[in-house]
Amino acid sequence: MTSSSAFSSAFSALAPYGWDEAWADEFAPYDTEGLLPGRVIRVDRGQCDVVTADGILRADTAFVTPHDPMRVVCTGDWVAVEPGGNPRYVRTYLPRRTAFVRSTSSKRSEGQILAANVDFVIIAVSLAVELDLGRIERFLALAWESGAQPLVVLTKADLVPDAVGLAYLVQDVETTAPGVQVLAVSSMDGDGLDVLGAVVSGGTSVLLGQSGAGKSTLANALLGEDVMAVHAARDVDGKGRHTTTTRNLLVLPGGGVLIDTPGLRGVGLFDAGSGVGQVFSEIEELAESCRFQDCAHEAEPGCAVVAAAGSGVLPERRLESYRKLLRENQRIVAKTDARVRAELRKEWKRRGAAGRAAMEAKRGIQGRG
Repeated sequence: MTSSSAFSSAFSALAPYGWDEAWADEFAPYDTEGLLPGRVIRVDRGQCDVVTADGILRADTAFVTPHDPMRVVCTGDWVAVEPGGNPRYVRTYLPRRTAFVRSTSSKRSEGQILAANVDFVIIAVSLAVELDLGRIERFLALAWESGAQPLVVLTKADLVPDAVGLAYLVQDVETTAPGVQVLAVSSMDGDGLDVLGAVVSGGTSVLLGQSGAGKSTLANALLGEDVMAVHAARDVDGKGRHTTTTRNLLVLPGGGVLIDTPGLRGVGLFDAGSGVGQVFSEIEELAESCRFQDCAHEAEPGCAVVAAAGSGVLPERRLESYRKLLRENQRIVAKTDARVRAELRKEWKRRGAAGRAAMEAKRGIQGRG
């Protein structure tokens, strides 16, 4: 590792943003070229703000493959930036440790990176409206797939009238999120914020959720000041306007880094098969006892998953959500993977043949009757 004074100064200046020995080793070749290490704190239309040992610099991202949405510079990236120039350019970003990716609304099945190099994915869910467990499962699948540790934060806990009711809500989400910590917090009363602050002080966190989930209020509570704008959610459905319009990286006073994001209307899966499996780990465990290794858990004989749902051991809602997310993920993957497309066609033909056989058998029985 180089011993240049500029490179060494990055440790003290960038340590609050997550800079460490491993990042320094990754950056070493670029230091010999005279480039500066920095972390992207905001991206806006081909320009980004980068925090460096020299302060916050404005840089152009044109050098970094702008037409591939999976390779563009995003908030949370560690980059090599030119020390001067007008305009100043980001030359490259360091290999990402983790990346939170969702599918775009485009028909080309592209992924969109929302945040890079995150340790925790905080999924904010408002208790001011009825819980949507299916949406939580969808967020969790993407969170697990990112390589980060998910955390579900139930906001606006002060709106739940009694402790027993709040405990039931937390339990419902815990059942939906095996292996994930679930916290009920109130930004108004401060309840639960100390626990959350202790968790996020250990690295970089990205804050996700729908508009109106209380993300900006929660971010302000963690920051200890009103940095993010806050608008009231509508009473009729709990939805709010986009008070955050870009992804911003902010240093927390108690340690750690927070990336706040705009409210997400759509959360499409993007090649998140292992993430789905982790969210529904109990179904994956049951599947090991199925008679057939390639069991689709629909109507196959000896299916342990269907049997568990029939006996009430596995909630039917969980099984339906599992099937839905798997189908969606397969469709996304099939758009770019010919082998998966072929397997899906084969499966559709098999199911079609099985359905026709069942109908013919039913007609035969009715005819004899």
